[in-house]
Amino acid sequence: MQITSIRIKNYRVFQDLRVENIPPFCVLIGANGTGKSTLFDIFGFLQDALKNNIRQALQIRGGYREVVTRGKEKEDIKIELQFQMDLLGKKRLFTYILIIGQENRKPVIQREILLYERGEYGSPYKFLNFSKGKGYAITNEENFSQPDEELQREEQQLQSNDILAIKGLGQFQRFQAASAFRSLIENWHVCDFHISRSWGSKDSLYAEHLSPTGDNLAIVAQYLYQEYPKIFQTILTKMKERVPGISTVEAKNTEDGRLILKFQDEAFKDPFIDRYVSDGTMKMFAYLILLFDPKPHPLLCVEEPENHLYPTLLTELAEEFASYANRGGQVFVSTHSPDFLNAVPLDSIFWLIKEKGITKMFKASDDEILRKLVAEGDLPGYLWNQGWFKGVAPS
Repeated sequence: MQITSIRIKNYRVFQDLRVENIPPFCVLIGANGTGKSTLFDIFGFLQDALKNNIRQALQIRGGYREVVTRGKEKEDIKIELQFQMDLLGKKRLFTYILIIGQENRKPVIQREILLYERGEYGSPYKFLNFSKGKGYAITNEENFSQPDEELQREEQQLQSNDILAIKGLGQFQRFQAASAFRSLIENWHVCDFHISRSWGSKDSLYAEHLSPTGDNLAIVAQYLYQEYPKIFQTILTKMKERVPGISTVEAKNTEDGRLILKFQDEAFKDPFIDRYVSDGTMKMFAYLILLFDPKPHPLLCVEEPENHLYPTLLTELAEEFASYANRGGQVFVSTHSPDFLNAVPLDSIFWLIKEKGITKMFKASDDEILRKLVAEGDLPGYLWNQGWFKGVAPS
């Protein structure tokens, strides 16, 4: 999956935001409060809505009035994603539209559409089209060239008008587009890594992927060690190169059946348990576990990966995020680090500015001056520091 464009209306600082030509690796810069976290939260919101419903997803964020843009409380919230997705053995371009409003102070889904633009007939091929819990879905999706009158529409009634149609219909394989899109959203990864949650012994459970908070780091490390020893060895090699003294990292079972991470410093006989290892060491190990996942997430969001890390490590980290995207997982990163930005292609950089409470987003490669300066050898991070990204610095 790759998101190619986003349009957001009335979601917090995004009164009417349209971002197009989004690359597989996308890096956001901007002053505090301009909406970098809010953009990531939109992905989290869709995931929460799919897991539960719209009402609960809004309530987690303070309710409808706290999510809708200030001054637009009587208007609807709109989220529109255009993305490429594999379906029936071919990569196709889809659009997902979700419009949320209020009735009797309760959130309802005013409209939910999943469509595919057909070149031959021109008119959109709507896989599903729902309003307030009622609508239809197409069941004969395998023939994309059929005219509208030959499409087989199955009418459906959801249990509630705050439940996503892709949640209900996505459970059934006969609705292949809805099922595929639901599966992708379920596997999005919006990282909210907390070093403290990765410390200490953990129940020896099973996990193949790092959790958003990183609390299962030891479990996933053991899984990679056992199932993908070559990948784990690559991670260890990179740890040795980047963290002075580290010779090995092990996920050890304790006598009571729990699991703990131990870091061996080559200068000492006995290893250190994770609680007594530096925050930067833990964070680098967690990022390597995340980025060398043998099954990349279709979408990965990470905020400020530079925190706790030495500046010279950021170039390689940026390159590893780009490599992750090249393996099939789209990556969104926010940063305040010029060192990190120096290793990012200009076409991957977007900057956000906020004017009168509303955020706008600009693509760096659309700026002619920036293109010329980078072509002449200047690095984006240095240009950012020198003020060439217009309006990005707080005023």
